[in-house]
Amino acid sequence: MLIADAQVHVWGPNTPERPWRTGPVKPHRDVPLGPDELLREMDAVSVTRAVLVPPSWDADRNDLVLEAARRYPDRFAVMGRLNMEAPGSRGLIATWREQPGMLGLRCSFNRPQWAPVLTEGRVDWLWEEAEKAGVPIMLMVTHAMMPLVDRIAERYPRLKLSICHLALDSSKRDEEAFRDLDRLLAVARRPNVTVKASALPAYTRDSYPYRSIHSYVRRVYDAFGPRRMFWGTDFSRLPCSYRQAVTMFTEEIPWFTAEDKEWIMGRGLCEWLGWKPPLA
Repeated sequence: MLIADAQVHVWGPNTPERPWRTGPVKPHRDVPLGPDELLREMDAVSVTRAVLVPPSWDADRNDLVLEAARRYPDRFAVMGRLNMEAPGSRGLIATWREQPGMLGLRCSFNRPQWAPVLTEGRVDWLWEEAEKAGVPIMLMVTHAMMPLVDRIAERYPRLKLSICHLALDSSKRDEEAFRDLDRLLAVARRPNVTVKASALPAYTRDSYPYRSIHSYVRRVYDAFGPRRMFWGTDFSRLPCSYRQAVTMFTEEIPWFTAEDKEWIMGRGLCEWLGWKPPLA
């Protein structure tokens, strides 16, 4: 079975030449996670490939993740960041996927300092441009933003959208974190919306195999189906091992069929991104 991780951050050290962005979002760990360390982790648990996302503290730079995708094109691809309010940003979308290794965009609106860009309509141009250019977008949003996402998905039915981490709030756990899950499930009616069931161990105080959140996974599965539900880890902030992040889905959720797991663990993500199967 092809296993593809829907999101991992990799980044370099904080140096004068490449300083980390200061702000409320802190690096997940003091020692950066690099692509070679990630490959060792992946190989140890038979994860075939991973989508790399530059973390917010790397200041919208895509060079490091694109270099990793260049070195390991069958293992890594990139959902890049873009300063959408910078001059000339709109003109970059048409050729965005022409960058080797670049498959789409990751846009974050879930923090108070980022939310107005979405809620005030300051990037309304993006949805039309991305739809025309065939650029998939992974959205980091909140449950409260789901009506906005629903309207975008309805207006641009060929725009591919995926909701990161089920739109959960990273400051909350268990019932509090999942309280407004129905707002996410409501957008399942839009066939162009998918979800990333990623980083889920980070949203519970339970221990492996995290049975306390399996019922929420079931609700997402029932709403979106296995072909629109992508497994992922956000590995650098997991409270568990990479192996446990894999086996939670492949061994511990009894209602997943073998075909379900094929779609959820990698096939669905790769087909959604247009990321061709490995050559070998």
